[in-house]
Parts: sequence; structure tokens; C-alpha cells
Amino acid sequence: MNYLSNPRGRSLPARKSVQNLAIASAVALLMATGAAHAQTAAPAESAMVKLIRGLIQSGTLNKDVGEALLAQAQTEAMAAQQAQRQVAAATAAAAPVAGTAAMRPEAGDVRVPYISQTVRDQIRDEVKGQVMAQARTEGWAAPNETPEWTKRIRIEGDMRLRNESRYYGRYNDNLNLADYAAINAGSPYDVNTNTTAGLPPMLNTRQDRKNLWRVRARFGVIAEISDTTSAGVRLATGSDDNPVSTTQTLGGGLNKKNIWLDQAWISNRPTDWLKITGGRFGNPFVSTDMLFSNDLNFDGVAAQFDKKLGNEALSMFGTLGIIPLEYSSDSAPKNSADKMRSETKWLLGAQVGANWKLDSTNRLRGTVAYYSFQNITGKLSDPCALYAGATACNTDWSRPAYMQKGNTLMLLRNIALNPAGPANTPLPQYMGLASKFQLLDLNARWETKVLGDYGLRLDANYIRNLAYDEDEMFRRAGGGIFNNYDSTGNNTRANFQSGGNAYMVQATLGKSNPVVRGEWNVSAGYKYIEPDALPDAYNDSSFHLGGTNARGYTLSGTYAVDKNTTLSGRWLSSKSIYSSPFAIDVMQLELNTRF
Repeated sequence: MNYLSNPRGRSLPARKSVQNLAIASAVALLMATGAAHAQTAAPAESAMVKLIRGLIQSGTLNKDVGEALLAQAQTEAMAAQQAQRQVAAATAAAAPVAGTAAMRPEAGDVRVPYISQTVRDQIRDEVKGQVMAQARTEGWAAPNETPEWTKRIRIEGDMRLRNESRYYGRYNDNLNLADYAAINAGSPYDVNTNTTAGLPPMLNTRQDRKNLWRVRARFGVIAEISDTTSAGVRLATGSDDNPVSTTQTLGGGLNKKNIWLDQAWISNRPTDWLKITGGRFGNPFVSTDMLFSNDLNFDGVAAQFDKKLGNEALSMFGTLGIIPLEYSSDSAPKNSADKMRSETKWLLGAQVGANWKLDSTNRLRGTVAYYSFQNITGKLSDPCALYAGATACNTDWSRPAYMQKGNTLMLLRNIALNPAGPANTPLPQYMGLASKFQLLDLNARWETKVLGDYGLRLDANYIRNLAYDEDEMFRRAGGGIFNNYDSTGNNTRANFQSGGNAYMVQATLGKSNPVVRGEWNVSAGYKYIEPDALPDAYNDSSFHLGGTNARGYTLSGTYAVDKNTTLSGRWLSSKSIYSSPFAIDVMQLELNTRF
């Protein structure tokens, strides 16, 4: 049917009101037009009939009701035409002589005023205007019109095709760089050389990987529920469920690729300057990829404020975040009736910053942040007799759920020796973080114009782990620290090498975010990240292939070949700061587009 519909469930009362209004108007016009036709010649199709047809076609009248009115109007129009002919015949018979009384109205004649076409059109437009106003107020959907709820939905996404090559230094150590992340993600490794079957999982340190084709796809839907509440969901690719990359490696026998839940959040603005978001959402803090990867999302709750001050050249902003990082198993150990207590690892973050518009070409931004990582440090277990049949120790939960490389590690299990053969007791171990992490994070950015109208942006980031303490690390580990020693092979306290500082500087010339064809930028930067300056799990996975204990430079360039479509290239050169030699160069060529 061709009439107004109401997708919100208010169709019956609302439509009845409109139909009553339309019917009343049509009947009034019908009576006036019918009477007027008693003294004037009626056209083949009266204006009333045309009006009713128009109301039916526009959807203002229900089709059934409109057709009934149309039939009635046509019948009465025909009656009016017949009556007109009878009156004309009687008048001609009674007044054979011009100028007689027949030319004057007799007693009993009815004088009906003529309603012009202009007036009838005006009445029709007013009725239609009232109906459409009511439809807009009550949120109806007219035929061929987009429903109102679709205007509150926004779709966004991006695609990236990357060719990546990795080049390893020829003098890299290939004997002492174990893949501790692989050990923690799988079975524990026996560190007793008398009983171990071979080497632990090892990192690749010398074999180049060229022309690795990779892709990233992200697709999100954002709904504006009201003026203050919104929600979003985003899906993304990824070779696995790690938190720092949504890049999918191609190949694999042309098998289908995985899709992961990348974001799912609800946000509310109780005031214009405050936003509260909960769920899984994008990074709410101002930071660089030295600390948090650009692909990293956060779970939990974050409150963000942004307030302009004075003449609006200066504004303050900040963020508070409560982020659960990991929950221990509620049923560990699985083969025991006595379960371990539940443990939770947290990130508590607080940041405050300011934006200052100095003039039309110069802007400054500065932030200071404090990140407290709670309960992520490794804990030495109580003595556990694995030789007697125990399958776990009570601090196995304290190993990281995800790690890259670089942090100082400690052995977690205090394994009791078998009295029958102490030297031949297997010692299967997991590894935990030796240091605590309480980070002070300072960020600064200056944006200006140079050489006419070229943009120049300078970024600087400094991080200090305020909880870094080597003596405390060795006490906590009970002497069980086993990495980040110098290359002499003597794992003693005197040969230990680490640090709690990290810094980064970067300069970008051109458009900071090219989106229009012909826009471009080039950038150069330097990073220095000591082993325990920050947790190695969450930063950029391209520089030094992720983690800490790395220093080096980056060069990149981007050119927009079309709207929201860019070609870019990056060269990242890095090597380890302490311990075994480990140099990695990474080249990335990319085609990016977004919608």
C-alpha cells in the first residue's frame, strides 16, 4: 500500500488522527465544490476529485478510505451536472424575453459562493503540510525516504596491503637468545642440563625474511543512540589474538583468514566536557608507539575530559583509566580439589595535558602521565614437589599472558629436589617479569609552518620506570634472574645489564595526515628503550620486531595517490643496547585506504 507507515509502533493512533483530518477537509471541499457546481459548469473531472486523487497518491489518505471518498465525489459531481442542466432548461422556458424577471433571482433560489482553484489548492497544501509536520514530529517513515534510525549509524573502516622484509645482522648471537614468550605460552622448559632434552625455543637471529606479504582490514559500526550516548563495534584481521597487531600474514596454503573482535564499547557524555567509555576501546591516552602500539586497544573503563580556558587559545584535557590486564584461572590447578585464589593484573593510568594555540601557525601540546601496572611482576612460588606428582606451582599465574622480548625475566618455580636423585630432578620452569613498573610518561609536540606553507611537527617522548630497582629485582627472584647479562657468559650480579629509561624524538615535514591527492609527508626519528623502562608486551611490533632493549632510527614517507588512499614506505633499523648482539632492519611498503 502507498501510505505513511510508522516503524515505531504508533501507526494506528497517528494514522487515524491524520485520516480524520484529511477526511474532514475533503468533505468540506466536496460540499463546497458540489454546491458551486449547481450554478457553474462542471469540468469533466472536478477539482475535488483531483484533490482526493492527490491525497491518495501522496500517501496522506489510506487507499481504501480515499477510494470511497473518490467514488462519492464522482457521484455527487454527476448529480451536480444533471441539476445544472435541469436549472438551465427551466430558466430558458420561463424567460423567453431578454431582460425579464427570469434574469433576476426569484424567492427561494439558493446563492452559493464560487470557490476558486487557487483557494482549493491552498486548502490542499495546508492539509498536506499539517500531515507531513505530524509525520516528522512522530518519526514516521514516508515512502522512498530513509528511516530516521539509519541517520544515526556510521560505518567506517580501513584496508592496508603491506610488503615487508626483515634483515638480520651477520654478527648476531644465535646461541643465547631464547624465545621466552613461546615457553610461557606452551609447556615449561626444563632448565636442568642433566635432564633437559635440548635447546628451548630460539629466536631467529640470522636468517633474512624477504617479501612477506601481509594485509590488515578493519570494519566498524558506530551508533549515536542519543545526543549523549553512543556505542561501537569493530572487527579486525590478525594472524593471532596478540594485542599489538591486527596484521594478517598471507599465504598459509591460501587458507581463510581469522576475524577478531577488535572493539566493543559504550560511551556517554554527562556534560559537554566529560566522556566516559566502557568495554574494549581505542587508546584513550596521548602516547607514542614506543609505549603503546597504534593497534593496541584497551579493556575496562576510561573517563576523558576536555575543557577550553579563557579565550579558547588554551585548553586542558586528561584521562583516567582502569584497565584489567589479565585474570588468573578460577579452577587452577585443574587436578586438585584445593584451588588457588583468584588474581587480577591491572593497569591504572592518569594523564593531564594542555593544548596551546600560540598564533595562526604555531601550536604546542604537552602531557604528563602516570601508569601503575599492578600485580604483573613475577612471584617466586612456594616449594612445589613436581617429582611427587604435582603438575603446577602456585605462582604459575604470574607469568605474562603476552610478551615480546627485552624485559628482565626471573624463574617462577621453587621446585623441590627429589631426595633420591637431586642432581637429576627435572626443573621445568616458567618465566615472569623481574621488575615492577610504575611509569612517568612525558610527551611534547610542536606544530608550525616552514618554507612558506609546509607543515613541520616535532614530537618528543620520555619515559622513566620509577619502580626500577636492580637490588629489589634480585631479592624478589631469589637469584633466579637469567637474562640481560653482558656477553661474557658470566651470569652474576656484577655482569647484569639493564635500565629504566626510554626516549624518542621524531620530526615530520609535510601534511601530518595526507588525505587529499597530492598531499605528502616525510619523517625521521630515533628511539632508545632500555630493557626495563616499560613492559615489553604493548609497544610497536615493527621496531626491533617489538619489545625493549633496543635503540635505532626510523625513516618514512607517505604520498596520497587518491582521496583517503596513500602509498608509504618505512625503514626501521635497530640493535640491542645490552647483552648479546642482535640487530634487525625492517623495510615496509604499504598501500592504505580508508572509508
